[in-house]
Amino acid sequence: MSRDLATSSVPEVPERPTVPLSGADRAAVEPTAALVAVVVVGLALGLYAGALDEASPDRSRQTAEAALDRAERATAVGGVVDPSRMRRVEQPGTAVAVELEANGERWLAASGPDAPGPPGVRSPGAVAAAERRVTVRVAPGENIRGTLRAVVWR
Repeated sequence: MSRDLATSSVPEVPERPTVPLSGADRAAVEPTAALVAVVVVGLALGLYAGALDEASPDRSRQTAEAALDRAERATAVGGVVDPSRMRRVEQPGTAVAVELEANGERWLAASGPDAPGPPGVRSPGAVAAAERRVTVRVAPGENIRGTLRAVVWR
């Protein structure tokens, strides 16, 4: 009797044959809407990449500051930069030019053939520069203010 109760409580469901779906029955997106979605996603990724690039630290500026520090250490004696010591400026592994400008004169030391050229030749987008005011020895016992500048290829 318990067996009859178990089978009688479950209603029988008639089996229906499965019908394959046609192309008209499937979900679809209009080609224009899909194209707009792809363009929006592409623009969003481009904006994100641009913002990420702007947020990153400027390593070439840090490189120019480090090159300027090394150049000042190599050319200064007692805190006064001596133009005759510009030959001692070497920047291994970096294409850098170091300029010393004082009293209308300019001294230039370059680290090799790939070093940036004078200010009129180099393009501002291709280099990073750092400069600082220094005291320059122009004659024994005669010092003037000048500018020491390091220019590094990015």
